[in-house]
Amino acid sequence: MRYISTRGQAPALNFEDVLLAGLATDGGLYVPENLPRFTQEEIASWAGLPYHELAFRVMRPFVTGSIPDADFKKILEETYGVFAHSAVAPLRQLNGNEWVLELFHGPTLAFKDFALQLLGRLLDYVLEKRGERVVIVGATSGDTGSAAIEGCKHCENVDIFILHPHNRVSEVQRRQMTTIFGENIHNIAIEGNFDDCQEMVKASFADQGFLKGTRLVAVNSINWARIMAQIVYYFHAALQLGGPARSVSFSVPTGNFGDIFAGYLARNMGLPINQLIVATNRNDILHRFMSGNQYVKETLHATLSPSMDIMVSSNFERLLFDLHGRNGAAIAGLMDSFKQGGGFSVEQERWTEARKLFDSLAVDDAQTCETIAEVYEQTGEVLDPHTAIGVKAARECRRSLDIPMVILGTAHPVKFPDAVEKAGVGKALELPAHLSDLFERDERCTVLPNDLKAVQAFVSQHGNRGKPL
Repeated sequence: MRYISTRGQAPALNFEDVLLAGLATDGGLYVPENLPRFTQEEIASWAGLPYHELAFRVMRPFVTGSIPDADFKKILEETYGVFAHSAVAPLRQLNGNEWVLELFHGPTLAFKDFALQLLGRLLDYVLEKRGERVVIVGATSGDTGSAAIEGCKHCENVDIFILHPHNRVSEVQRRQMTTIFGENIHNIAIEGNFDDCQEMVKASFADQGFLKGTRLVAVNSINWARIMAQIVYYFHAALQLGGPARSVSFSVPTGNFGDIFAGYLARNMGLPINQLIVATNRNDILHRFMSGNQYVKETLHATLSPSMDIMVSSNFERLLFDLHGRNGAAIAGLMDSFKQGGGFSVEQERWTEARKLFDSLAVDDAQTCETIAEVYEQTGEVLDPHTAIGVKAARECRRSLDIPMVILGTAHPVKFPDAVEKAGVGKALELPAHLSDLFERDERCTVLPNDLKAVQAFVSQHGNRGKPL
């Protein structure tokens, strides 16, 4: 399997190199040169498999030539063996043909665990084989940071620096990052918003001189391994609901477009998906594109669903690459237009092609709270605000009541008590046993100004387990 850049000017790489590369050298994102495709019979034969075995079958083509089957199977068994629910990603029924796929049974109670528990183990495997050491600099709007730290804290050959917007993540999200100590773990609170953090990460990849020869690795969803891992649970959900003999639709809370892009890939790999709904909050750049062909950057707003407080959706470039016939030069031009002018539209026929599969809805805080209260009254289930946005979007945008609708349950509600409280849900939410003392734990975090040079100087000074790089 070879991987190519969405901007067409970087060399093709194998999986091992893509895992360590993150962004391509031309600023693009890596995608498979040729996507594997499974027959309906092949997919049907996977019904009833344990999650880690299904993951092996779905992801194996992506790592072929880089990781032997026996080693990959062991990595996957260890990855999903740490999840608290034996089904790993159980489905919970909300009504007759509406389901929540619970993706929050991992160590940090968010869907990011599916990819980042795997990514940490893949990095350990590859770096050990190569005898290399790397630095991770990642940006988080809430959940990626804790999942990345949890997934990489035991990696012997990794130093990890996670940037989050100061005072713009929930207390549980912050503490899940700042209470994990280790010589290789560094939390940085940036006096800015998530897009500022993400821009610093991209700039650091573009010019890595501050690392003094050490390689920078991405844990954000620009890393192909993140997308690859998320494809699996679309197959998992569909198989529980009669797929591939019947189609399934999905509503996906998303800000960076990575999670829903995984669903798009699952469909292109042979899974019958009828509809993909982009569910987002007030920061609605994706909704404005899907509903009106306007991808325009606007002011970022803080909301009750902070993991989607994103105005520049990095993974959207991967979809644009396909919509433009995989023309790297065209994507480079679009991204340059966006950088210079803050927005673009695409040709009508390309937008129309996207609308065949995608619908979208932007949900504000008041509607989010109304949905949390409504679902609690109907079912006794408490939703986190991101999942509630997914439910609202599913109910507003659904094309067919006959086709099962699966809402991706992206986080445990205990991570967002403010939203649950504002929704008027009186049910007491308790942290799982392994996090029961979270609010008593000591924290370690460094607040830095919204300044790239200051961040890079900090990384250079504190890398290599406390020894300057």
